Amino acid sequence: MVNFIKDEEGTSMAEYALLLGLITVAIVTVVTALGTRISGAISKAVTAIPS
Repeated sequence: MVNFIKDEEGTSMAEYALLLGLITVAIVTVVTALGTRISGAISKAVTAIPS
């Protein structure tokens, strides 16, 4: 029982999972923001080109 309580392997796995989740959320946020800005820039470029 004492070995089970002192075992930190599960804690490390939980920390890595939390870190992976936070990194995933950050990447999704950045990609979404950049995608919107890039889409807007392309739209402006297309409307600026005369037919």
